[in-house]
Amino acid sequence: MSGALAARLGAALERPLAPAVAEFARQIGEEAGARAVLFYGSNLRTGSLEGVLDFYVLLPGEVEGGIWPRVSYREKPHERLTLRAKIATMNLATFAVAAGGEKLDTTIWARFVQPAGLAWANDPEVAIEVTAALCAAAQTAARLAVVLGPAKGVEEDYWRALFRATYRAELRVEAAGREESIIAANRAHFEGLLPLALTADRVPFVQAGHTLEPTPEAEWRRGVARWWARRRRLGKLLNLARLVKASTTFDGGMRYIAWKVERHTGETIEVTPLREKYPLIAGPAILRQLLRARRRERKAGR
Repeated sequence: MSGALAARLGAALERPLAPAVAEFARQIGEEAGARAVLFYGSNLRTGSLEGVLDFYVLLPGEVEGGIWPRVSYREKPHERLTLRAKIATMNLATFAVAAGGEKLDTTIWARFVQPAGLAWANDPEVAIEVTAALCAAAQTAARLAVVLGPAKGVEEDYWRALFRATYRAELRVEAAGREESIIAANRAHFEGLLPLALTADRVPFVQAGHTLEPTPEAEWRRGVARWWARRRRLGKLLNLARLVKASTTFDGGMRYIAWKVERHTGETIEVTPLREKYPLIAGPAILRQLLRARRRERKAGR
């Protein structure tokens, strides 16, 4: 790890979190036998306990094959609130390799070049391994940002090009311009990060004030472009495979769907044991319920 990059990202990992978030993470981590739990997403930035808390649970073990992470949903009463968490689970070893760009996956390094907090760890030493993985994610993202970005520009130009490309490569429902909101919401995090990541990765660049001009050799650029072309071609297929797997393995998925539907439509979806066990079979009935509710609203509005 580069000392400067590791110091910056390691300090960011230790940011203070709401006690309720830390306690929820501890409970999830201990029950899973995890090494660490990362907290990320908009709730990390805002400190809000509303909506869904996003956790990555990192387990011991070797690098995994197949499709990962495993996804689950969980609720927990807290004072007058219900805490809701979407939990992605994978081995720390797999996380580290994916962060370094060694897998076809794009989601780990693209997500974790963004802010994250270490919500819980079973051993203080694990923070070093997690920091190393986040450094690898930053370096992977920075390499691609250089190739996709302008010949010369400010940092935001490169991050913008990176996130625009990775969102297009993934099977996402994000609105156009999502990259702008990521940068705007996390300006302090990204400011100065690109030069640190390029230095750690030994990618040469010239900096004059706020303007950067990366100067790697043409063959290096071609190599990164080839690396990205393969991931871009397979990105949507890989995401689709994850969605298919999640449709049958998303623990608590029916409760998550019910909450999302009620949050966005006001329509209460009954979560029965049968629907909990077979969420795909429940889909048509839920759709009919929503269509009936929409027709009622239209009639009432006349």
